[in-house]
Amino acid sequence: MKNFAVEMLLAVSMVLAGCGSDSKSGTINGNWTASLTDSSNGTQVFAFTTSVIENTDGTLSISNFAFSTNSSCFVSGETESGTFALSGDFNGHVSGSFGMKVQSGTPSGNLLNLSGTVSGNTITGTWTLTGRTGCSGSGNFTMTKM
Repeated sequence: MKNFAVEMLLAVSMVLAGCGSDSKSGTINGNWTASLTDSSNGTQVFAFTTSVIENTDGTLSISNFAFSTNSSCFVSGETESGTFALSGDFNGHVSGSFGMKVQSGTPSGNLLNLSGTVSGNTITGTWTLTGRTGCSGSGNFTMTKM
């Protein structure tokens, strides 16, 4: 009986050790940095940092959003929204589809739309910008969890 209890304790310990947490790979929640490049020449057009939290309904709460590049399309007062559809596993590997929109405040009428795929600590995909004259474009983006 004593050996059985020791074996059970050892088995439970091994299972719990296998369930360790890695706060960077087990969730989309956290701080992210993004680089958006032009589809025609590969140069960086936009860059930003943001904090993301997944809500229970698949929407994202996006806060602390800040462009690190200057653009006359986004001067101030942007609003952000996003979605995430999880298709990962129970071993802490996050994957799924990702969507994010950034609506300009001043000047109004510009919309940056990101659509991509999450794989662990990286989100890759495409972006489009529509809006006022001089505020249009498209390309690829990469977001990396910090």
